Formats: sequence, structure tokens, C-alpha cells
Amino acid sequence: MVNGEHDLVIVGGGVAGLTAGLTSARAGRKTRVLTGESLGGHLVSIERIDGYPGFSDGIPGYDLCPIIQEQAVGAGAEFVASQATAIQADDGRWRVTTGEGDVWTRALVIATGTTLKTLGIPGEEQLRGKGVSHCASCDAPLLRGRIVGVVGGGDSALQEALTLAQHAARVIILHRGTAFSAQAPYVHQVQQNPKIEVRFGTIVEEAIGNSGLKSVRTRTVADATTDEIELSGLFVYVGLAPETRLLGGVLALDAFGRIPVNGEMRSTLPGLFAVGTVRSGSAGRAASAAGDGATAALSADRYLRDPGLWL
Repeated sequence: MVNGEHDLVIVGGGVAGLTAGLTSARAGRKTRVLTGESLGGHLVSIERIDGYPGFSDGIPGYDLCPIIQEQAVGAGAEFVASQATAIQADDGRWRVTTGEGDVWTRALVIATGTTLKTLGIPGEEQLRGKGVSHCASCDAPLLRGRIVGVVGGGDSALQEALTLAQHAARVIILHRGTAFSAQAPYVHQVQQNPKIEVRFGTIVEEAIGNSGLKSVRTRTVADATTDEIELSGLFVYVGLAPETRLLGGVLALDAFGRIPVNGEMRSTLPGLFAVGTVRSGSAGRAASAAGDGATAALSADRYLRDPGLWL
């Protein structure tokens, strides 16, 4: 059972949530982290996180997240692999509903992150796990020597294309824009990799196959020319949608569906904080997510000492 009352409950087990758990426990607060089914969120599928302090050569997400969790457990934080389904304010506390029972807390940090957007095209859902994927590090070894496609032009798309290029015979990046939005180092690496081909101004309109992906149908933005490209795998990285379903209208979201917060990660509701990519203005980097988590935990500690300070 996960029921009980805590000083601080954190919903989400990515870098932001883990760091909030670590910081709160170090402050001496009774802290519980509800990680959901998998620890680490999207980062567990990232082969290398660049720009995270202390790791000059980068670090895999599936290594970084357990490191932070181990520190948090050592500091006294409790971790439960439960999925929060709703939250509700109740007489100065927050009630978090899970499949195993309700959790009561005096302060609450939402660190639920984002979900990967889909293309919404014919064949995509039917072929998910049969060639259509969101995890290059998971599936790349199964596609050794084959031709695969990556849809998108941001950091995730280019990182995963580089991971795939270590295994596949050829990687084709299909991007509807005319230029990448990814960081310059990733763009440079992609441009220098002879196994990666880039097709700008290209829209993927259908995933084709029965028991497995065989090809995709594309259309060019410039002249609406269609083409069919034979692919053994299609990896979709076309953006992220904030995961705010559990809020259920508890507070107003911003124009992008994220939780508005101030510089202390405080929302408009007393005792409710938001961190990482689910909060408004997120930089979308692992390092900034860790900073969010630490800031929220310290803000929560101040709030717990004097709730009347909430403005």
C-alpha cells in the first residue's frame, strides 16, 4: 500500500523528480517519489546526455537516473513504482490518488514530464513495436545492416539518428522543415556521418506493412511529389506533449498545455510545484531539470515551515 501522509510527494521519476526527492530528503523532510512504471522517463532511452555537469563525455540516461535515485534513497527518500492518476486539494493538504490507494501530503511536486507526440498517420499505431518505434537505443541492434528512417529535426531526432547509424546500413532523416532546430554539435555530427542522409521538406504520410514495417509514403512540401521509401524501421521524434492528465482541471495551464510557475517553481495553488518539461518555460535540458527539482524542494521546505508565506 502507498497510503499515508508525507511532507512532500513528488509525482514523476525523471531527473527533475529524482533531484527534488534527493534535495527534500537532505532537508530532513519525509519524502516519497511516485515514479510510475519506469524510473527515468524519456531519459532511460537516451544513449548519451551531453552537457550534464560532471560528465565531460556525456552519460547514458539509463545510468544517470539510477545514480540520482541511489543518492536520494541514501538521503532517506522513499520510492514507490505507483502511477498517480489524480490530485485534489483538501483542507490545506494534497491527496494523490494511485491504483494502490491515496497518498496525503502537505506539499506536492509535479514532475510528470512529457509524452512523445505521434504522427497520426495510417499504419503508425498498427505497426508500433513492429518497426515503428520511439527508442533507438532499444531497437537499433535489431536493425543491424538495414535501412531505417528518423522523423524530426530536433535534438532527440538527431541524437537517435546518430545512435542508429552505429548499427544500421543507412539512416534517412525525414524532416518537414528546411533546417534543423537541434543544437549545433548534433547537426555537425549528422552532417559529417556518411551513413546519414537528410531529406528536408519531407512529410511522412503513411507507414506501410502487415506483420512489420516495409516502407513509408512521403510527400514533399515544395511540390507535393509523393514517394515510397523502403524502410525496416521508423523512429518518430516530432515533439513532446506535457503530461498533465492527472491534474484534471485542478489549475489553468498555459497556451502550450504546461503548468505556469514562478522562479521558485511554485504554481498558483498553495503547496503545488511543477518542475522539468511539464512546467512553463522549461529549457528542456537534463541539467535545467535537475535545477528545477532542487529549487522546488527548497521552496517546498520554506513553504512547509510557514505556509502563510505563499503569495
